[in-house]
Amino acid sequence: MNRIPTIALLLLLLVAAAAGPARAEAEPRAYFYHGLDYGTDSLIHPLRLVVNGGWGIMQLSSRDNHPLDVDYRQGWKNVWKNLADPGGAIQAEGWWDFLQREVIPVSFNSGKAHYWPNYTQHLIGGGMSYRMIAEWYRAHGYERASLWSGGTLMSYHLLNEVVENDAYDGWTTDPVADVLLFDPASIILFSNESVCRFFGDTLHMSDWSYQPMVDPWHETLLNNGQNFAMKLDLPFWERWSLFYHYGTHGELGLSRTWDDGRSLSFGAGMKADVLIDITQYHKGAELAATAGVFYDRHNSLLASVLWARSKDYKLRVNLYPGLFEVFGLRPGLAYNLNRNDSFAMGINLASLGLPFGIAGGREPTTSR
Repeated sequence: MNRIPTIALLLLLLVAAAAGPARAEAEPRAYFYHGLDYGTDSLIHPLRLVVNGGWGIMQLSSRDNHPLDVDYRQGWKNVWKNLADPGGAIQAEGWWDFLQREVIPVSFNSGKAHYWPNYTQHLIGGGMSYRMIAEWYRAHGYERASLWSGGTLMSYHLLNEVVENDAYDGWTTDPVADVLLFDPASIILFSNESVCRFFGDTLHMSDWSYQPMVDPWHETLLNNGQNFAMKLDLPFWERWSLFYHYGTHGELGLSRTWDDGRSLSFGAGMKADVLIDITQYHKGAELAATAGVFYDRHNSLLASVLWARSKDYKLRVNLYPGLFEVFGLRPGLAYNLNRNDSFAMGINLASLGLPFGIAGGREPTTSR
């Protein structure tokens, strides 16, 4: 039971943030949160960001997805050990090995290219999330929105590191690179209006995260994960854009847009599937083929179908609020199918103010 207060403390800050707004600060332009009442834009919320990002590693096939089974106490202890003595962590690994794995993009080997998620998910994805949630706080009347956003971002990134470390005890430079280097850099980067304008206007970057679901019967967390989408207009091909969708995966393809803002996108690529030991201090990931089709309106995702040749999630279907209406309600639905043909399906409870939905299935995604 000692592991529960750690996670509760991280979420308490965000619960307090959701409890009541204060006096608003002056509003700069919004690039990533538009207050739409449909699709992924309607689901943007600090708590949902924490759930999708903080427990994001649980979507990998080799990680158990029972959040109450994570050793939060030991995870935090080990993260703090490495953050408090970054020199010791780097020295144990070796400075050059640290730089080429975590910082300098010199290798295309999946076991050594830890810099790739550092740049795509922490620097760019984290920076965009920082600005997006600041825009959310600002739109909901919070004073010092940037401060609230920075606290939210660091809370979910620390939680992510704690969950990743779990029961591990030893040196690791992963939290050193993420928390001490790339996360602060992401805030600095996306505090620049020109950077936000480039990613918001030129690349049309959007948060297309999943709809996280809790299965209370199996005590599992399902269908969680933070995703981003980018579209670069093609000047020689009207209404078509180069499309990229990524999280712990990446799908590259094309997107076609109509006059009313609707878009249909498709892409294919690879995803991280199973974590494997590369060295004493590092893990790498086996890759699996993936492909997807996406339907959005004004860059707010309404439906997605993702297939992967993975050991766990074989098919993910997400239908977001606003795609259809039933008796005046606009529910969000999710369906996950695994390679062993077990399944889980659930409904989004955002209308009740919860950061997750309720799901049930034939069996949990992973076993205890």
